[in-house]
Amino acid sequence: MQYIHQREDWAQFRWDTASLATALAQARYKQGILLGRMKSFGFSLQTEASLEALTASISMSAAIEGEAFSTLQVRSSLAQKLGVNIGGLTKAERNVEGFVDVMLDATQNHIQALTKERLLGWHASLFPTGYSGLHKIHVAAWRTEASGPMQVVSGRIGHETVHFEAPSAQRIEKEMEGYLQWLNTENDIDPVIKSAIAHLYFLTIHPFEDGNGRIARTIADYVLAKSEETEQRYYSLTAQIEREKETYYQILEQTQKGDLDITAWLMWYISLFHHALDAAENIMSQVQRKADIWKRANMFTLNERQRTVINRLLDGFEGKLNNSKYAKLAKCSSDTALRDLKELVDFGIVQQGEGGGRSTHYVFCKE
Repeated sequence: MQYIHQREDWAQFRWDTASLATALAQARYKQGILLGRMKSFGFSLQTEASLEALTASISMSAAIEGEAFSTLQVRSSLAQKLGVNIGGLTKAERNVEGFVDVMLDATQNHIQALTKERLLGWHASLFPTGYSGLHKIHVAAWRTEASGPMQVVSGRIGHETVHFEAPSAQRIEKEMEGYLQWLNTENDIDPVIKSAIAHLYFLTIHPFEDGNGRIARTIADYVLAKSEETEQRYYSLTAQIEREKETYYQILEQTQKGDLDITAWLMWYISLFHHALDAAENIMSQVQRKADIWKRANMFTLNERQRTVINRLLDGFEGKLNNSKYAKLAKCSSDTALRDLKELVDFGIVQQGEGGGRSTHYVFCKE
């Protein structure tokens, strides 16, 4: 089996521009509409939308790699670093904080060139303990021959299927020099196309022992943030990859076992980009709903407990809010929780959901 990095014309990617033109134009048009609508939201709502998109990107990027990040931890860490008041901040673990730092550096400092030192810093942030799970890895350094061949495999021991084998460790320094030179050079490649190539190119080199997928997805966001000239992120390619994970791995393997014509990969990536923009409509709706609820809530004098619980409900509180859960969230007695809830009902902010007795719970009032 020959992989694309073993071909004589490796990394001279080519594609059929005409085949991509219609899909790319439609996606770019939709991108323009989204960015235009977000500008009309005002800074505070733009920041809230960006917070939601970044939270999804970090949480889903970890999920793709089989890690479960607490969404509350991710959101709290992002909010704290972005200066957004969401109330009831949750202390984040070191690996969560590290990933948040990486994503914010990529998207907020997109003007700066991507260098070897910067990538090594990202890698150190992703693995603050020097371990990936139970395995000690080389952190903030390219992988070495000592780690053995870098393969992507599946199947039980003795019956493995090798989906991909990366270039040898001896090639990495030269390969990454070429990659970073290409990435940092201004050219006339459409930014969506460049993001797609940057993702594929980096994954094919696979320079680290672990974390290559997370960094490849972060680089893709970096390229798009640079092209949009904004620190805010309103859509999440990574969250969309998680939704289309099976086809993602299929097209990735197909491309890495093909030739240097990557038209099929680019077509799939443009489709992914389009779907991510569609999903951003949900983020916009959620942000607008939060703004409407707070507009109503701010008409009244609410205590800190009530504001904390409203924030938790708006941030995706799991399950149904009843009196006992309110008391736990607000750290108050059951009687105090009942009084607070009665006030919120009287103000027209929440109402009782369907069911009564022991099933009594509360939801936001409909408009």
